[in-house]
Amino acid sequence: MSDAPVSDQVVDEEDDLDEFATDVADQVESFLIALGAVARGDMPDGALSILLLEVSQLLLAGGRLGAIVDIVPTERFEPDAGMDPDADELRARLAVLLGPIDEYVEVFDPYAHEVEVEVSRLSDDLADVAADLYHGLAHYRSGRRVEAMWWWQYSYLANWGSTASSVMRALHSAIAHTRLDVEDDDSDAEVDVTL
Repeated sequence: MSDAPVSDQVVDEEDDLDEFATDVADQVESFLIALGAVARGDMPDGALSILLLEVSQLLLAGGRLGAIVDIVPTERFEPDAGMDPDADELRARLAVLLGPIDEYVEVFDPYAHEVEVEVSRLSDDLADVAADLYHGLAHYRSGRRVEAMWWWQYSYLANWGSTASSVMRALHSAIAHTRLDVEDDDSDAEVDVTL
């Protein structure tokens, strides 16, 4: 327990939250910039590797959000963050780029009593994650750091954390197939993941 007066502890906690908010915002912006560049085709030879790296870094920030106590905004209602960017163009560009590996299969809830396998698309999932992140970033850029952190934490736990985790598993699998699969003339189960 600290010997500092309670008011000093509150300031320290606010400073810590501001620093943490800056760290998360930096990671969010890095992810969104890289995702946009990949979707535009700026990195055709390294698209999968860049996506894997950026998603894993984003999940590190998300893990930090999930590991701390709940962030509770002072206002009861969320202030208007403005219009969220339309993710349809991003989604469409990623679908074209990812083509043959866009669709993947995953187990929806590993703790469910009955296993439910779902078909997902990397392009849809990446665009959905981006939409959640943009919303929090709008709060952050408007100076509402606590609101941004609340949004990122809540949406990490409710949506983008599990979605980004699924994307990371799919990207890892695609990269592993490109590097580890040995061509076998007798095999008809080859996965073509070259972009």
